[in-house]
Amino acid sequence: MHPLVSALEGSLIVSCQAYPGEPMQDPRTMAQVAAAVQAGGASAVRAQGLEEIAQVTSAVDVPVIGIWKDGEDGVFITPTLEHCLAVVEAGAGILALDGTARPRPDGRTLAETVSAVRERFDGPLMADCDSLESALAAAELGIEIIGTTLAGYTPARPRTEGPDLALLGELAGQLPPTSVLVAEGRVHTPLQAADARAAGAFAVVVGTAITHPTSITRWFRTAVADA
Repeated sequence: MHPLVSALEGSLIVSCQAYPGEPMQDPRTMAQVAAAVQAGGASAVRAQGLEEIAQVTSAVDVPVIGIWKDGEDGVFITPTLEHCLAVVEAGAGILALDGTARPRPDGRTLAETVSAVRERFDGPLMADCDSLESALAAAELGIEIIGTTLAGYTPARPRTEGPDLALLGELAGQLPPTSVLVAEGRVHTPLQAADARAAGAFAVVVGTAITHPTSITRWFRTAVADA
């Protein structure tokens, strides 16, 4: 197992991202957020965008899982080989990409993309998957980290209120030893994070509940208004 992956066992990974048009959408701000979550004990951070990856990498001592979101429909998380190589060039220690079976904008399959990336990058890969089938297929390709990131965000599975614990439970018993299972998606409370770990996750990613003040404020505002 790659040392960057083995170090993540039983840990919290924090996704530091801002949505387009928001006040916090600034590379320096995201780097400060990343430094803050490292101080709180995050074992790694996930960063979106080339400038953000570069600045976050300079601000933290933990591994940076890099992605590049481009587009809004279909495959848009590090969707092409060009995007993958740019994320690596920006400084990501771990490259994350869409791990579903959906068509990619450049016409390559996931297998072709992974093969081409491996020729230029010796760090671990993370596949953002949406189903049992896509996760197992990504693991068959030797992808080191299998994430449930897209479960509930494609037609492959219904969206659960919290993390997809059923999918985590299924995958925990079927992934080969060359891949680890990371829970990501709708982990909004410490209890949900603990439940994801108990369901079989090697590590847990939390994003919105830690690094997105706009969403957190809406949750509290709604609770107060409905009381």
